[in-house]
Amino acid sequence: MELQSLKNRFDLIGDDPKFLRALAVAEQVAATDMSVLVMGESGVGKESIPQIIHSSSPRKHHKYIAVNCGAIPEGTMESELFGHIKGSFTGANENRKGYFEVADGGTIFLDEVGELSAESQKRLLRVLESGEFYKVGSSTVQRTDVRVIAATNVDLMEAIRQKKFREDLYYRLNQIPITLPPLRERRGDILMLFRKFAVDCADRYNMPPVSLTRDAQAVLLTYRWPGNIRQLKNIVEQITVLETSREIDAETLKSYIPQQNEDLHPVISVPGQDGGFINDKEMIYKMIYSLKQEVDAIKQKISAGGLPQPSQNIHVEPDGQPSSHTTPKVIVVEQTPEEETKDYSIDSMYKERIMEVLKKYPRNRKAASEELGISERTLYRKINEYGIDLKKKKK
Repeated sequence: MELQSLKNRFDLIGDDPKFLRALAVAEQVAATDMSVLVMGESGVGKESIPQIIHSSSPRKHHKYIAVNCGAIPEGTMESELFGHIKGSFTGANENRKGYFEVADGGTIFLDEVGELSAESQKRLLRVLESGEFYKVGSSTVQRTDVRVIAATNVDLMEAIRQKKFREDLYYRLNQIPITLPPLRERRGDILMLFRKFAVDCADRYNMPPVSLTRDAQAVLLTYRWPGNIRQLKNIVEQITVLETSREIDAETLKSYIPQQNEDLHPVISVPGQDGGFINDKEMIYKMIYSLKQEVDAIKQKISAGGLPQPSQNIHVEPDGQPSSHTTPKVIVVEQTPEEETKDYSIDSMYKERIMEVLKKYPRNRKAASEELGISERTLYRKINEYGIDLKKKKK
């Protein structure tokens, strides 16, 4: 498949030689069963590589399962990956298939593989070497035929030196290395990516796309982008939702870009780092946009006569009859005690939104996190941070 056709199929943007090389290698190795390790900083789009490989491989008609190793609590990782038998631990009320059993014949993508515990790494190595695994609580050997593609933004060689990652597992995963370049090394692609995100965001929110003045384009090109493509997309969404003007000048753009600090370089992360901050902001922007929609709807009702405008307010005399004099007409609406004490802070709105979605999906954290637009790990972190009572929500 030609690279342009491949980019169109997976909605990828860019003509940078290193980026195109990564796509070419992904397609070239798709026909094999070799393990692939996708490396690159957080936010460079590593998840596109395993999708390309699987869809171009002989396994494309079988299961493709993407597992975020950083989002699964450590105590349940082995059960998630390899399954368990009934009674193997508290809460194991029935036999359960793990991802390696479900994906037999297909492909498993292990994102954030550097977050795996030592025991999970040991079990993963055995599957890679022999195709064999045990369910948690079972002594029966099971076999699976699964291709493994892993990704990490962790410096695995440093993790090996710190005894946090197995060296033998690293070389078993790294049969074919594919490295995606950071955005600061893809200067020629930055404006193209901005335009794509601007159009996508405009379509999603039903508003005209934003554009940049020449000075603003220069600001975009000189920034280091420590958060890479994810950060760029995030900033485009902020500008689209919050700015009234559709042409963005340099000063406006700078207000959305963190002040550069030459001592802080965008580097591969260390094991265990949580990237929830960007997700938190994304959710706040969605809430702001939702409030903006409500305000617009109220304005439309007012203009259509559905709600009283200020000039239509009525002053009521003590006898209950409308007066005919021309004194200022005011309606005083008294707040209820609940309205007076309601907390309208961002944290309160954030917590309330999470509780609403958890009530909608009381037993499905994945669906809840997807609706909120955050990772499962960030959802669990916020549940703990806000002290949300999950048992209460299930009633």
